[in-house]
Amino acid sequence: MSFQFTILIPLIPLISFLIIGFLYSKMSNKLAGIWGSVSIFSSFLLSLFTAYRYFFEVGRVNGVYPKILGFDFEWLRFSDSLSAHLGTLIDPISVMMLVVVTTVSLMVHIYSIGYMKGDRGFNRFFAFLSLFSFSMLGLVLSTNIFEIYIFWELVGVSSYLLIGFYYEKNSAVAASKKAFIVTRFADLFFLIGILILSFYTKTFDFISLTDPSNIAVMQTGSITFMGLSVTTWALLLIFIGGAGKSAMFPLHIWLPDAMEGPSPVSALIHAATMVVAGVFLVARLFPIYALGSDQALQVIGYVGAFTSLFAAVIAMTQMDFKRVLAFSTISQIGYMMVGLGVSGYGNEAGLGYMASMFHLFTHAMFKALLFLCAGSVIHVVHTNFINEMGGLRKHMKITHITFLIATLAIAGFPGFSGFFSKDEIITAAYHNNKIIFYTELLVAGITAFYMFRLYFRVFWNQEASYEHKPHEVEKTMTIPLIILAFLSIAVGYIPFGNFISSDSMPLESHINWGVASASIIVSFTGIIIAWVLYKKPSNLPERIVSSIKVLYTWAYHKFYIDEVYLFVTKKIIFNLISRPIAWFDRHVVDGAMNGIAWTTSWVSESIKGLQSGQLQKYALAFVSSTIILSALLIYILLNV
Repeated sequence: MSFQFTILIPLIPLISFLIIGFLYSKMSNKLAGIWGSVSIFSSFLLSLFTAYRYFFEVGRVNGVYPKILGFDFEWLRFSDSLSAHLGTLIDPISVMMLVVVTTVSLMVHIYSIGYMKGDRGFNRFFAFLSLFSFSMLGLVLSTNIFEIYIFWELVGVSSYLLIGFYYEKNSAVAASKKAFIVTRFADLFFLIGILILSFYTKTFDFISLTDPSNIAVMQTGSITFMGLSVTTWALLLIFIGGAGKSAMFPLHIWLPDAMEGPSPVSALIHAATMVVAGVFLVARLFPIYALGSDQALQVIGYVGAFTSLFAAVIAMTQMDFKRVLAFSTISQIGYMMVGLGVSGYGNEAGLGYMASMFHLFTHAMFKALLFLCAGSVIHVVHTNFINEMGGLRKHMKITHITFLIATLAIAGFPGFSGFFSKDEIITAAYHNNKIIFYTELLVAGITAFYMFRLYFRVFWNQEASYEHKPHEVEKTMTIPLIILAFLSIAVGYIPFGNFISSDSMPLESHINWGVASASIIVSFTGIIIAWVLYKKPSNLPERIVSSIKVLYTWAYHKFYIDEVYLFVTKKIIFNLISRPIAWFDRHVVDGAMNGIAWTTSWVSESIKGLQSGQLQKYALAFVSSTIILSALLIYILLNV
């Protein structure tokens, strides 16, 4: 069954970007918004059609969902055995990601029509949204690791443009540069990992790379360097690239600052595109990770666990609405990495893989909803700081209810989508690594606490003194909220294991009520503590902060990781490395080159008279030289 039409899914947003971009000054804002939204809606419909056709018409072949090249052509040939192709790969996780990306992007496009209304950069914003959507759709459909790297960098460029959208603000410019530099640094390791893997396997192709029976891939495990196999080194380097894009510790520093972009951008980056790209990358290569390197998976598991706890602790102290959600995203991505890190390949051992993809799917819905609700609140009250908010449930009823639904989902409240996916990850950790299990159980409680702290501070507590009376936002903004609120509940009931698993075989998962009960108790405890501290005005939070002032200060300042980076870059790299190199370049390298140039010029100036063009001087030189040579010859002959 042909899937060649899937090439249209990323191409439609690309065409939209080109049209809006070229007609930037001639196209009205209304037309640009409608054009961008209709374009991504077309990709959304094609994605749903692809999912239906793949899962229900093609179905399983010999018990597994096949990997299908929907569209493919050879782009570059490096050797007889190694070439780079461009095309679309249709398999369970690419189809799942198509639905996720187009759904969230469509909601963001519709929402942005109202949110960006009156902004002088309206058309530019929709052009960048289309470019971002094209980049991410191309990434998830990539047929090989070379192609995915191209779209990986396009996603980076798109995020740079959107984070720095308000380029008049120095903070926005700094945030976009920070995101670009940190992710480019990580991508260097990703590129090295690609080169190592392709050198030994002689292929870029995902189908060949992830085939468990591919002996060439497994043979790289016999080649070692510093005690680790080449496979492990390559996979760790590739994971660094994914960790940079997914803001894993210690490469997380760019994501909180990325909040300088408009709120719809935050929803797009955090929910379905850039930040989950690292998780998708590891999932795409998961058979190699699971079968070729236990060490790499262990690193992924522990990095994910630490990152989820680290970010959750910081989120408890932040006062900026969007930064709380940013650290929440880092923590939740850590959960997804944990799921992959504690997973095996095939059968029940693959529970973590399925749970990770399930959480990616559910998280996209409720995190997009959280950021869009945050955008609605900020749009109305004109401040990002939650200590300047309060009592908004009376004025923004739809935003209040939808935000509560998303908060319940991310907190793992029973019956909401986050409960089902997060419980599967914790269960997988329980069966494979008790340290990670207890860490994630603790994070579940912290997540419930800081999210309900945010909820109560914004929508309950004491009503703040607003410059203008708050009101509900317009319908183009509330309709996406309602749709995402419904999805934040409904997607949890999808029998996800029937569609997505590590080996494409059906995986029936059941709630482990022993683990789930512990998770529910911990989450309810976090909610109750937040209720007591923040539902009504109280001095209890300040008293608690004063009793743990040092710890609170460190967490509030994000454990000074940014300051450490600045110290290392400015004091060590710039002063101790870059300045001496610059001095050597100016005085030694440039000095030597300048010296050679000066000497050449002096010699040229000195001898240029020898070619004056005056015949009498040439005759004088000729006669003089003849006399001198004749005299020397006579002298030599007389003394022989």
